[in-house]
Amino acid sequence: MRVAFNATSLLSPLTGIGQYSRHLAIGLDGRADVDAFYFYGAAWSRHVRPAPIPGAGRIFPWLRRNLPFSYSLRRMVQCTQFARHAASAGFDLYHEPNILPLPFDGPTVITVHDLSWIRHPEAHPSERVRAMNTYFPPGLARAARILTDSDFVRRELMSVFGVPAGKINVVPLGVESLFQPCSTAQTLSVLQPLGLSHGHYFLAVGTMEPRKNLGVALNAFARLPPDIRKHFPLVLAGMKGWNSAELDRRISTMTSNGEVRLLGYLPRRDLAIVIAGSTTLVFPSIYEGFGLPPLEAMACGVPVISSNAASMPEVIGETGLLLDPQDTEGMTLALARLASAPEERTRLGLLALERSRLFTWDSCVEATVDAYRQTLGINDGVRSNPRAPIRAE
Repeated sequence: MRVAFNATSLLSPLTGIGQYSRHLAIGLDGRADVDAFYFYGAAWSRHVRPAPIPGAGRIFPWLRRNLPFSYSLRRMVQCTQFARHAASAGFDLYHEPNILPLPFDGPTVITVHDLSWIRHPEAHPSERVRAMNTYFPPGLARAARILTDSDFVRRELMSVFGVPAGKINVVPLGVESLFQPCSTAQTLSVLQPLGLSHGHYFLAVGTMEPRKNLGVALNAFARLPPDIRKHFPLVLAGMKGWNSAELDRRISTMTSNGEVRLLGYLPRRDLAIVIAGSTTLVFPSIYEGFGLPPLEAMACGVPVISSNAASMPEVIGETGLLLDPQDTEGMTLALARLASAPEERTRLGLLALERSRLFTWDSCVEATVDAYRQTLGINDGVRSNPRAPIRAE
């Protein structure tokens, strides 16, 4: 199968969709039955990009803030460059891993990670909401098959857009081997320079923007007794996102005494160590199509305190403490419980570690390729649909 794969998200520092695209691309690259070509916004390559563009974490946000209609202009360039090569390359299928497909004259598979701009438009920049409302419905209508990270998103598509169940494949994400339990000695070289002590800090991971609901985590932490706040600081790891000024202000008032620590965007290996050394991961997001940070914490044997919204119960199951995303008091009690009960942390951590093994990138890649075969009418390497435009490799 010759597959066109939009890998543009690999150009920027990787968040959830970028991690999904990267691991899926690496998996496709290692298969004999898939001949993948990767589109990087203005150029094509047969190789998976190993790292983002240097400085992209600063450049791209600046362009979005200061260039009028930046999204529309960027999409126009991408459509032109994509079509220029795709028209003559003889691709059997195009996979768009980031919700909005580019125009393609052939079978298109799209991955829909969530419908957050519809359910919570207030948590997104207005330009993003306009772009999603403009491009998503026609892209969804063109798609031959749709992948979702969770059954929750599958039900969202059926409810909001009336997509037939048979057109959707639920393909959960995976967790890389980098995330695993670590001892105090194994975390020392990363935690010590950060002023952190293994097993003695709460951790929140994610882009700092309204949808992540970090204000509730801050409020819950602030209600803890002073001795817990002193011995278990709240550590925040992630890039600054849209509309984070108010959150920045609140954080700045809580960092002077060291009770709240702001780490910013961490290299992947450092992030894995910081997660493995934490007391618990706090994840109060109001809406997630999957939520990689909780799964990564689970793979480290770290229990999760999470909202019970959207897809989170599907991922965490019975291995964490699930709360209403606005339940500040409940989150305070959960933080205090895990800080004061190491045996409870161990029990939940072991359950979480066991459950995390259900989610692998190998399974994600295999299920994705199965969806490609369904789209092209291939059964055991043979076309069941004689009109399917597949060629032997």
